[in-house]
Amino acid sequence: MAMRVRAGLNTFGIENANVNLPGKAATKSFVTKQTNGRRALGAIDKNVVSNQSGESKKVNKKDTRPTRGMTKSKATSSLQSVIKDEKITSTRVKSPEPMDMESVSNALAAFSSEQLLIDIEDIDKNDHDNPQLCSIYVNDIYKYLRHLEFEFKVRADYMNEQEINARMRTILVDWLVQVHLRFHLLQETLFLTVQLIDRYLQVQSVSKSKLQLVGVTAMFIAAKYEEMYPPEINDFVYITDNAYSKSQIRTMEMHMLESLHFALGKPLCLHFLRRNSKAGGADAQKHTLAKYLMELTLPEYDFVQYDPSEIAAAALNLAMQLLEPDVEWSTTLAHYSNYTDAHLAPIVTKMAILVQKSVKSKYQAVRTKFASSKFMRISGIPELKSSRITELAEDDS
Repeated sequence: MAMRVRAGLNTFGIENANVNLPGKAATKSFVTKQTNGRRALGAIDKNVVSNQSGESKKVNKKDTRPTRGMTKSKATSSLQSVIKDEKITSTRVKSPEPMDMESVSNALAAFSSEQLLIDIEDIDKNDHDNPQLCSIYVNDIYKYLRHLEFEFKVRADYMNEQEINARMRTILVDWLVQVHLRFHLLQETLFLTVQLIDRYLQVQSVSKSKLQLVGVTAMFIAAKYEEMYPPEINDFVYITDNAYSKSQIRTMEMHMLESLHFALGKPLCLHFLRRNSKAGGADAQKHTLAKYLMELTLPEYDFVQYDPSEIAAAALNLAMQLLEPDVEWSTTLAHYSNYTDAHLAPIVTKMAILVQKSVKSKYQAVRTKFASSKFMRISGIPELKSSRITELAEDDS
């Protein structure tokens, strides 16, 4: 990957931002400066050898820390009850009359018939023996996640109040995708990073010169929230080419957390996609294509208006239409995703248009990332250039 992640985004003269990776000369000066601290990255050129397909491998034997690709996500949040406390009265009540079991049986039979009529499959029926899957609580968990995404919804017009514009946001996110890939971070970290940026920008005005600082600080916070071994603050100083100091990043971190009231629990697209893929019986290729489509939306300001659950459902819907055109959006998928095919159609159309535009776009970080074998080279499959994607892009319904 002949890119340079250390960026000149800090000047925001942002149209001319350089995002190529350091060459040999830059690496030599970096190794000379490196005396302490940079445990997560090490010398980038020595630790990581990139090939044209976007794959990377470790070659530095001195780094004793666990391989970042093998890290596992921390538990990101605990559920909080959204049920309000009610006052308990001491009023005595009469004992109920004995239940009419025949009426109960009739009600149960009617309920079973209704379930058969709408043909909704219980996708958790085989998970009761696995406590990690929380089959007893899973529907309540996702109901709570939808409550959170509504509570932390981002305004579609927040950019109108900013000195920056949508194109600057696109360049920043495209650069952060490269940084995320170089640091070998979890996918949750990238989605949370972009989410924190949007939530912060809608409540705080940011100058062009501070936009990159907001971006790296958001990733710094997201990594500490999601990763077992997050990059150190020195890594983020280096990756910005020393445009910002450790003190500036720490100050911005405190300001961002205070502005967001320390609430980092808004759900991510990935959380909903996993549930939807299970409901739809999606195979690895469909699931990976849906992840690619979701990640394509991250740099696009037009998709800020949609909830994470909407983007996840639309991405899987489009993936299914491309890979298996004969398979419909079933009642089971509509039930568990909470969205009908008709509701998703406009979002699917936007995604199809985005797929077509991405081929000629200047910002290729996501497409390059998903061209690697790690992601099944999904960004290069012929279905993304088929007549079906053209039909969907031209659909105004």
